[in-house]
Amino acid sequence: MNTQIETIKKEIRNQTTIPYFGLGVFEGATTKEGEALPYDSDSLILAMNGGRAMAPRLMYEYSRAAMHLEQRRGVDYMVQLINHIYTKPFDPTPLHKAIADMSPRYIIDTNRDTKFQELLAYTPHCLIIGKSRIMGNDYRYEIYEYDVENQKYFQVDDEVLESAEKILFKPMGSPLPVPSFVISDADYVDWLTEAMGGYAVPKVLRTYRKAKKYLFLGTYFDRDTDRMVANELTIDLEGGYVVTDRELGKKEQKFIDKHNLEVIPMSLPEFIHAFI
Repeated sequence: MNTQIETIKKEIRNQTTIPYFGLGVFEGATTKEGEALPYDSDSLILAMNGGRAMAPRLMYEYSRAAMHLEQRRGVDYMVQLINHIYTKPFDPTPLHKAIADMSPRYIIDTNRDTKFQELLAYTPHCLIIGKSRIMGNDYRYEIYEYDVENQKYFQVDDEVLESAEKILFKPMGSPLPVPSFVISDADYVDWLTEAMGGYAVPKVLRTYRKAKKYLFLGTYFDRDTDRMVANELTIDLEGGYVVTDRELGKKEQKFIDKHNLEVIPMSLPEFIHAFI
């Protein structure tokens, strides 16, 4: 197993395996005030609803719960709520730091925090923010270049990605540079619809990702939404790895088999201990 982990580390460093972060990377992590960070669908719903459980049909998946809150309180309320959850002070996890230290050119982070952005604060990079329900065009992303000297992002065109040394793709949004999130059912339906038409991933990355592997960290495939997002973001993949010691359901196993993914049968804390 240690030999396999060393191989993965080499593949990340030589840009053949792309790190892919999901909610589970925050299991056990807390804010500086001691508050647990959302690390799965249930805990994110509780965070969105003031620590209270919602009706069983809404607890099924956080996007459904977010849709319910959006219908009651509005889109702006949801943006402010998710921004509040992910701007509470907390440190990047050891896994964030370890991956950043390996200096991959391209990272996919489906979470809605700013930890990788903080770790790249003194490194030139491009940031791609996923968007939903944009009026006026079909594209479901915005691209920013980071000005290290002034510690600011400014919006740029796709062509900048061709020469970018580092690319951080946050398809579900981020608080920075402007709070914007894909979180509710309506957001996901819109994003996935345009993604299937090729409008959620810049053309440069659609070429770059061909024959790449992915290391799925804290990502689970027991929900349709997560499988569909992962499928669209990793088209033309060569295979990859899924870190999990959970018993896999039929849909999860089918997804893993279809995408030629290798299961690393370890809990994420065990993997992190061996990885760093």
